[in-house]
Amino acid sequence: MSASQLVVKQIRTGGDRNFAYIAACTFTQEAMVVDASYNPAMVATVAANEGFTIRYIFSTHSHVDHTNGNAELSQLCGVPALLYGDMVPDLQRSVLDGTVLPLGKLNIQILHTPGHTPDSISLYCDNALFTGDTLFVGKVGGTYSDEDARTEYESLWQKLMVLPDATMVYPGHDYGVAPTSTLAHERQTNPFLQQKSFNDFLSLKKNWAAYKKAHGIV
Repeated sequence: MSASQLVVKQIRTGGDRNFAYIAACTFTQEAMVVDASYNPAMVATVAANEGFTIRYIFSTHSHVDHTNGNAELSQLCGVPALLYGDMVPDLQRSVLDGTVLPLGKLNIQILHTPGHTPDSISLYCDNALFTGDTLFVGKVGGTYSDEDARTEYESLWQKLMVLPDATMVYPGHDYGVAPTSTLAHERQTNPFLQQKSFNDFLSLKKNWAAYKKAHGIV
């Protein structure tokens, strides 16, 4: 699959239907890895077979199912893993909101999108958006308090939904009816993004099990 000047390889790594990604500049073959998770060796092999040079390793947040491949992939590639803020173990480095990093002739923009976790980030490059556990196809990330839900709501509307409608969405898990989406499609079909207010959004979160059952959502 491709997004203009960026080629994206989506890799199923196991675990809880986890996705890893390799995204490379088509001009230079420089690549970033997003959420290597359960199968870093497979990720490294795919990159090598495609002729990509891995320049960055990102985790979209610090949950173990997104970070547990970082040390091995870092050793294989000689590149430190990057996470948001100060929750950074050994062999890893931190990035901040608004950081822009070059990827060949493209740029990667770091968007701090807390809610699911305080250190959640999304990565925006060309017209591709890697959303981790903030935005799924037809769903959003789980939260553990009303305050976290409000933070996630603000992240969705202030950081993600302001991007162009044609932006491709690459989520951290295969939880939806399709493995990828666009922001336009999510705006039109994602029940959480159709709520008119935060209170409606929160109500849907609290009643999500019943909503899924009523609407046949897996």
